[in-house]
Amino acid sequence: MSGFSTARQKMVDGQVRTSDVTDSRILDAMLGTPREAFVPAAQQPLAYLDLDLEVGGAAAAKRYLLKSALTAKLLQAAELKSSDNVLVVGAASGYVAAIAAKIAARVTATESDSALASQAAKTLAGLGLANITVRNAASADGEPDSAPYDVIVLNGATEIPPERLFGQLAEGGRLVGVFATVKPSRAMVVTHAHGDLGHRTLFDASAPLLPGLERRAEFVF
Repeated sequence: MSGFSTARQKMVDGQVRTSDVTDSRILDAMLGTPREAFVPAAQQPLAYLDLDLEVGGAAAAKRYLLKSALTAKLLQAAELKSSDNVLVVGAASGYVAAIAAKIAARVTATESDSALASQAAKTLAGLGLANITVRNAASADGEPDSAPYDVIVLNGATEIPPERLFGQLAEGGRLVGVFATVKPSRAMVVTHAHGDLGHRTLFDASAPLLPGLERRAEFVF
């Protein structure tokens, strides 16, 4: 096995499986996806470490490749089906979209940083993942043109209820992500059924905030 292949196996065995991820489709997708392809060349030796790895963006809008265990646990909670239409919000370099695309029928990935969106599209095309469309769009906006979605994945945390995204969920749809609307922040799944939204806490979790989903500063007099 190559160095990256060995690191990929160790990541799945030591970080993902040990985090109670049992969905074999997610495990296989992670084993078959070169995580190092989604980070800048200088960062490739760090691609399989258990950390949120910066992959682009500037200043307050920096973008990250989330920890592999968190990615896997969120996707497992989403209960992906082979027929699903999926939206990945804040896709960054495209890794989460790549994993989802190996399970679901169709994936739309949005990224607010135009340069990163362009690079993600190039990387995903290079891997032969033809069922992914990458859009340069604000995190809070989603992508209404391809809605409704069976699954929406937040590739980062939100400090506000993402109302526009809720409105793009199909009947029976699931939105998963890290909600920093409370402390400690928590991974949650939001379901849409019969016109109502249901919220269920999954586990305590932290993730870098998605640009555009931050809590607005309040004026103090």
